Amino acid sequence: MTLPPPPAAEFPRERTAIVTGAASERGIGRATAAWLAAEGWSVAVFDLDEEACHDLATRLQDEHGVPCLGIGVDIRDRDAVRTAVDRVNGVLPQLVGLVNNAGVSSPVPFLEVTEAEWQRVVDVNLNGTFHVTQAAAQLMAERRLGRIVNISSASAERGGGVYGRAAYSASKAALLGFARTLARELGPYGITANSVAPGSIDTDIMGGPLSDERKAVLLQELPVGRIGTVRDVAGVIAFLLSEHAGYLTGVTYDVNGGSHIA
Repeated sequence: MTLPPPPAAEFPRERTAIVTGAASERGIGRATAAWLAAEGWSVAVFDLDEEACHDLATRLQDEHGVPCLGIGVDIRDRDAVRTAVDRVNGVLPQLVGLVNNAGVSSPVPFLEVTEAEWQRVVDVNLNGTFHVTQAAAQLMAERRLGRIVNISSASAERGGGVYGRAAYSASKAALLGFARTLARELGPYGITANSVAPGSIDTDIMGGPLSDERKAVLLQELPVGRIGTVRDVAGVIAFLLSEHAGYLTGVTYDVNGGSHIA
């Protein structure tokens, strides 16, 4: 007879979330890290820029009174990721949350995509997410509690057409399937896995490639009548990481201002 898995652990008052790609000044990851710290989470900031990670972690710790840690890590490097996650586990409170936010875009049309460009995008957006998620999920499984959120994109659902094309859209679509599979496999360990698919959000990624004319066209497609902010996305991520979202798993939240209403 197969015995049922033990029940999920209680949500701890002191808990940690890893947020990847959080060092960018105007990015979703940074806004999410700040939101979580304000809600009492300890935050581990992962990004390529060690100094920027350290500065953000110090600021969050000073402003919100929670222990935080900034680690410069290339998530494409499996061993470096393992070392970083082990460091988080040894220094901060129990690891409960993971936000897979780190990613790179690619505006290259499909017929012009080189193998090197395809690999560059997949290595970060998909392989890097795999490395961090596996290392973090193993710790979560031991403690029977975890919240994983993958940051996908509206481009994954509609097939590009905003600023990310084939390589970007394909890699972000893969994250949706990855989260759903994690939801099935890790649910017995008390771990949920969900996705957030932002649409037109005012970040550096969007702000650079898009002309004022293109932004005007996008606004016409948005029922809410404005471009989204990083806090619009961060609030949804924070909810999915919270104790209130324990019965949500394998779902995708479209944070797009209604632009893709079915």
